[in-house]
Amino acid sequence: MLEYFNIIFLETYKILFLLVPVLVSVAMIVWLDRRIWAFVQKRRGPNVVGPFGLLQSLADALKYIFKEIIVPASSNKIIFVLAPIVTMTLALIAWAVIPFSETQVLANINVGILYLFAVSSLGVYGIIMGGWASNSKYPFLGAIRSAAQMVSYEVSIGVIIINVLLCVGSLNLNDIVLAQKKIWFIIPLFPMFVIFFISALAETNRPPFDLPEAEAELVAGYQTEYSGMMYAMFWLGEYANILLMCAMGSILFLGGWLSPVEVFPFNIIPSALWLIFKILFLFFLFALVKAIVPRYRYDQLMKLGWKVFLPLSLIWVVITASYLFYFNLLPVI
Repeated sequence: MLEYFNIIFLETYKILFLLVPVLVSVAMIVWLDRRIWAFVQKRRGPNVVGPFGLLQSLADALKYIFKEIIVPASSNKIIFVLAPIVTMTLALIAWAVIPFSETQVLANINVGILYLFAVSSLGVYGIIMGGWASNSKYPFLGAIRSAAQMVSYEVSIGVIIINVLLCVGSLNLNDIVLAQKKIWFIIPLFPMFVIFFISALAETNRPPFDLPEAEAELVAGYQTEYSGMMYAMFWLGEYANILLMCAMGSILFLGGWLSPVEVFPFNIIPSALWLIFKILFLFFLFALVKAIVPRYRYDQLMKLGWKVFLPLSLIWVVITASYLFYFNLLPVI
């Protein structure tokens, strides 16, 4: 019995050791996001609450905690309450398979990439539930947009991942990182990295593809009827998903925790820090796009996904498979 409780305690400790830094990172990443926008637009951004405005995210969190939660009388109350919980939970459990080094991973499963793809695909359900349960036109339209958008770009992301799997021959995330010891996949698969990055913007409803919550058309989209901590849970889930996509991009194309060169002083930096640096770099690009690129129309968004990205990624799968087969480079499984 004591051994059983020790196992439960150890697993709980591992989960908290992963989730607490992720939640803190989400709060800090919002501050970084706003500072980057301000820098691009030549204004100050958060700079009052705490040194350099670092406590602004904490102040916002406290505001959401103490604000009243209003549930519309005509809404489906059970689904209305469940929607933000589903969104945040799915965004957090995906981090279970993200390896920060060869040994630092909560669950080192052999189908890690399928697990990530499955969990990120389920994320749309929280948004659909919230939009439908609100029993209001604007949230429902935002939910429909989000469903179509996420399904469209998940197809492209799935085909892009096939290119990486052809080069590795494994669905394990550790194996994908270790396969990049000689050369990061961003070099041979650079067009796929670009498409993955743009598809990740659409997948996470980031500008210029933030059409499910376009304030000029839908007030706040699927979040319109939410307030207080329930709104904050949508917000936490959204930013946790953004960081997850940055982590996936780092693992699939930028060598994960591997350092760029194995020479001093690069080889003394801990592996986990290399992955964090790469995630922050990709997030910096996410923030720059929001500050620079204007919003797309919805028909342009759908055309880009189905008529441009999907054919290109399919053609690149054929090119990758043909090259690996011709030069006898296909991995042995």
